[in-house]
Amino acid sequence: MAKDYVLMSDSDSDLPHEIAKEKNIPIVRMPYTLDDVEYLDDNGASGAEKGLFDRMRKGAKPFTSLLPTAAYLEYFEPILREKDLLFLAFSSQMSATFQNILEAQKELLERYPDRKFVVVDTLSISGPQTLLILGAHELYEKGAALEEVAQWVTDNRLKAHAWFTVGDLTYLRRGGRISATSAIMGTMLDIKPILHITRAGKLEAHSKVQGRKKALKTLVDRAVETIGETSGKTVIILHGDILDEAEILRNQLKSRIPDLQDIRIQMIGPVIGSHAGPGTLSVCFMGNERAD
Repeated sequence: MAKDYVLMSDSDSDLPHEIAKEKNIPIVRMPYTLDDVEYLDDNGASGAEKGLFDRMRKGAKPFTSLLPTAAYLEYFEPILREKDLLFLAFSSQMSATFQNILEAQKELLERYPDRKFVVVDTLSISGPQTLLILGAHELYEKGAALEEVAQWVTDNRLKAHAWFTVGDLTYLRRGGRISATSAIMGTMLDIKPILHITRAGKLEAHSKVQGRKKALKTLVDRAVETIGETSGKTVIILHGDILDEAEILRNQLKSRIPDLQDIRIQMIGPVIGSHAGPGTLSVCFMGNERAD
């Protein structure tokens, strides 16, 4: 059945390129710079993630930048010439780029006053954003109206969770999420932060534990505590080039939550990976509303 609108998102969702292609979900490619060369995140199509983490381990310091309003206009306008548009954006609390999306939306609605163009702030990024996109697409495929799908995402965005830890505190220090002193002391004492996405859509430290083994157990504990009804649910495990530990985490989840429908493992994308670094490990799922 032909749709009168397009469902679209961005690559900060880490939605695998093959799923986006299969489901015909257009993706805005977000930029990152590595060794003075700017790249656009292609959600795993080129396998760039492995190279990024290898180079980070050797001292490379990638960084991300805002996508300008002009770039969003280039992505959005061809769609709006033909159809309405629903855009699911990564959290406005993680980048000022959201304002550029709104600027593009305003300009295009002035050019195409008869079109509907709705932007939803998912208050998420990476795996949780992927789960919201997939939930929205399921409704989209069933013929739900643009407004209905937008409302579903708005109503469910606080149920999208990511709990994660990192392998090296250096990258959190570079991003300003912890102080240099905390990074040094944490490394000496083998302290591992447990981070999550808050109700406000920010990425913040929730707690800290000592040792990697304890960190993995804590990720599983947080999932058990916040996932709610488990039957038939999908969990996404994201990793920063540490497949062996991702598989350990999957086995621990299966042991604690045996009726999960699907546990997917994939590499975390280069934009998020630039900030979190190699060794990052995350468990993502739809559950109860975020508590804080």
